[in-house]
Amino acid sequence: MAHTRINFLSVPVDIIPEQNLANEIIEISQKNGSSQICFVTIWDILKARINQDYMNCLKNAELVIPISKSILSGANFLKLAVPTRYNPFKAVISIMNALDKNYRSLYMLGGRRDSLMAAEKNVRATFSGLRIVGRYVGYYPKTSEADLVEAIYKASPSLTLLSDGVSGGDMWYYRRRKKFVTGIFLYYKDCFGIFSKRKRRVSEDLFNKGLELLPEIIRNPFKIFLIFPYLWYLIVLLWYKIFKK
Repeated sequence: MAHTRINFLSVPVDIIPEQNLANEIIEISQKNGSSQICFVTIWDILKARINQDYMNCLKNAELVIPISKSILSGANFLKLAVPTRYNPFKAVISIMNALDKNYRSLYMLGGRRDSLMAAEKNVRATFSGLRIVGRYVGYYPKTSEADLVEAIYKASPSLTLLSDGVSGGDMWYYRRRKKFVTGIFLYYKDCFGIFSKRKRRVSEDLFNKGLELLPEIIRNPFKIFLIFPYLWYLIVLLWYKIFKK
């Protein structure tokens, strides 16, 4: 395997260079059993420290990919190996490209009906070698779940891509992992919104500066209060620096 796992504030984070990602995905897809890839922000790091189920989810994941610039600066501050940071949408594209070139399959779960249909249409047009073996809308009633799980099980996709409307996010797969025997599961909330062109991607400039949250704060000013968990993150970093040598 081409990645290294570090413990960042006691939370697993993987170091995988971008040039190794495609081969890593193919290796994972060839393994027996189902597996999971998780994107993590600093908010997820803080959540994992107080939520044991979520911590176990990350420990169980095949890849834990950092998407916050603050994780990199934090690792550097603690003199740990510094991971590669990924733009989540570009990472999804890279993963799908790797599977597309190897003629693998995809199941799409999430979004409203119109968004899902538009996303599927654009995925088909872009990834001609990637077979879409099923799709299911998000925000589904709990009574539909058994049929959904059975549909994914029977389709045996190489990748199940989960987006908005999937309750629990990353935890959706983790809580049901014993019901699947093959394939990679990846949750990215904005994925189908971007594929369907109903949601704008964060600009590269903002992302590279670590300001990807800025558009969300403009839309929802209450998110400015995330400054308080961020300050707690800095305190935890300092505590680890002083006492966890």
